[in-house]
Amino acid sequence: MDPRGLDRLDRRISGCRACPRLVAWREEVASTRRAAFADWTYWGRPVPGFGPPDARLLIIGLAPAAHGGNRTGRMFTGDRSGDVLYQALYDVGLASQPTSVHAGDGLELRGVRVTAPVHCAPPANKPTPAERDACRPWLVQELRLLRPTVRAAVVLGAFGWQAALPAFAEAGWTVPRPRPAFGHGAHVELDGADGPALGLYGCFHVSQRNTFTGKLTPEMLRDVLRTAATAAGLRPAK
Repeated sequence: MDPRGLDRLDRRISGCRACPRLVAWREEVASTRRAAFADWTYWGRPVPGFGPPDARLLIIGLAPAAHGGNRTGRMFTGDRSGDVLYQALYDVGLASQPTSVHAGDGLELRGVRVTAPVHCAPPANKPTPAERDACRPWLVQELRLLRPTVRAAVVLGAFGWQAALPAFAEAGWTVPRPRPAFGHGAHVELDGADGPALGLYGCFHVSQRNTFTGKLTPEMLRDVLRTAATAAGLRPAK
């Protein structure tokens, strides 16, 4: 575990300008702002991961929301998807509070780190394959730094699952062939070439479309988090 290495990585991520379309979009959103947040100074940069450097459980989303992470500078913070995720983490004892409003609100994660395969807010929440691939080295480096402690990962949604599998392979875990398909409740063990295995779990994304329609309920999310946290060696609340 190298906390300084992870801090350095987070700073480097925050300064990335590799994808012209994403740079233009995130900065346009930060400049024009939404009326409800007219008095905010938007972050308007890539959003690094959030959580302790010795995390045992990793949660991988899709990308920051234009008026969520792109505004607040913290993953899943300031939007309704984050409301659902952090409430569930709090419910199972993995977060210090049930809300995530801004980067200085005192929220602490317990043994959990949250990240994404794409660190910039994309138009319509849809990164291109080229943007996904350009951002992959950041996730690979993050995974390598977390390898000494991380023992399980929850991937939110099919896009994150497809993006994460090659990153896990590059970071030193063995991904089965053919690659396992995404599904809510999917579970596969990734062997470590020179270390412990990692339990990989699929979960529907905490998007408004999924939570408003009942495709993903709070109970479903808590069940996946509890299962993955237990596999990671944490002690989630019942």
